[in-house]
This record gives sequence, C-alpha cells and structure tokens, in this order.
Amino acid sequence: MDATELLLTRQSCPRLVEPAPNEQQLKTILDAGMRVPDHAGLTPWEFIIAQGEGLSRLGNIFLDAVIKNGGDDAKQIKAQSMPLRAPMVIAVVAKPKLHAKVPELEQLIAAGCATMAMQQAAFAMGLGGIWRTGEFAFDKGVHQDLGLSADDQIVGFLYLGTPAIKAPIKSSKACDEFVRYL
Repeated sequence: MDATELLLTRQSCPRLVEPAPNEQQLKTILDAGMRVPDHAGLTPWEFIIAQGEGLSRLGNIFLDAVIKNGGDDAKQIKAQSMPLRAPMVIAVVAKPKLHAKVPELEQLIAAGCATMAMQQAAFAMGLGGIWRTGEFAFDKGVHQDLGLSADDQIVGFLYLGTPAIKAPIKSSKACDEFVRYL
C-alpha cells in the first residue's frame, strides 16, 4: 500500500480479534510512532502495552476507577471488559517536558501524532486499530495506577488486532467547506 492510498483509505476498526501484532509488526508500529514530528527531539511520550494478562490488569484498573467514582454494576462490568475488545491495547501517554521553545500543547499534539502514526502503520500491514479516549484517559486514579506523573496525560488507548470483519471504506468528506484562503 502506498502512502497516499494509506492516508485516503485509513479507517478505524472497532471489532478486533487475535492475532495481535507479532513482535516484528509491533516493532514497526512503535518505530512509526517514534518518527513523528518532535520539535527539539524531546520524545514527550510513553507507550504502555497491554496484551495477554496485561489486558486483564488494565481492565482491573478501569474497574477500580469506576468503583471509586460510584459507578453501578453495569458500568463496572463494562469497564473491566473494555480492554478485552482487542488482543492488544497501547496506552499512549504524553509526557510534556518544560522547554523554552516547545510549549506543552505542541508536545501533546506530538503524542497524538505518534498514536495516529502507529494506527496507520498497523493498517498498512493489514492489521486493524481504533484510537479510543473516553473518561479513563482523564481519570487521575487510572493515571496513578499506571504510574504516571501529575503532568502526564493519556492521549488515547490504541486498540490493535486483526479486523473481525472487512469493513467497507467510508466515503471521503469533501474538504471544500473546511478550507478557506487568506
């Protein structure tokens, strides 16, 4: 798949099954994340990979957050099973660093770019992925249980695996109404 085709056909795959990316595919995915624009070479991110037992651990972290926030039984069950929707989940964490020329926003965007690049790399290799955020990306209890610092921010959970079904390519939106020239 060439780069233009990738950019114009990439889509999220919400139904993912085994197999997860193998070791070489995962390395390629992570390497793609490392190649994004990164002003001053700060590498302001961390990738936390959950697969196998790690998915259950992540589910328990989500469950604890729901319990601490007073969620009912149905919400608790859903939270604990969320990571099991794919054979691999990568939590992408922005880790902004104090820098005179690189504002925090730029570093957060760089971490987001890393997430997108990893999803595109997976798609290019015939894998599927979906970038999810949701309440757990902002929950301080989840951050603490993942060992994050107070300044860290989860920019997304990248669910990866093999697409359960071949989804039709979504039609493209015309860019005309979103563009203007000065």
